[in-house]
Amino acid sequence: MIMQNNLQKIREIIEEFFVKTTFEVEIESLSQNESTLSVSLKTLEPQILIGEGGQTLFEIQHILRIILRRKIIGKDDFGLEKKGESFYLDLDINNYKKKKAEYLRELARSVADDVSLTKKERILSSMSAYERRIVHMDLAGRSDVITESLGEEPERKIIVKPRP
Repeated sequence: MIMQNNLQKIREIIEEFFVKTTFEVEIESLSQNESTLSVSLKTLEPQILIGEGGQTLFEIQHILRIILRRKIIGKDDFGLEKKGESFYLDLDINNYKKKKAEYLRELARSVADDVSLTKKERILSSMSAYERRIVHMDLAGRSDVITESLGEEPERKIIVKPRP
């Protein structure tokens, strides 16, 4: 959990990071839900910051998480991360992740409906762990289909099967 007085400091660190990268971004929202810090950015050049399949976005998120943890949480006398203010960072640019999650949920439901009707399993194309998790979570409550992942990264896929 992040202390309320650190949210302004986090905003400043994120703004400084993007100034140094020479990308103009606007922080639309900065909110906290339990141990997750959600940051939504808006920019005129989203393609460069998002990258193919969101890869650059995830890399920027990873770098920012490391920077924020070091500057906000700090280290103890033994060089270990201090306890108490641990958090996860969820960075989104121009609602890319939100739109992608909506698309994946629609795809999952459509494929599950098809599998339920035809009683034939379907294999979805390769997805990142983040994307597979969205599909698995969306279909977890269904009584007519089951999902499982198969293959090795980065070609790991989801199979949607009729429930026996």
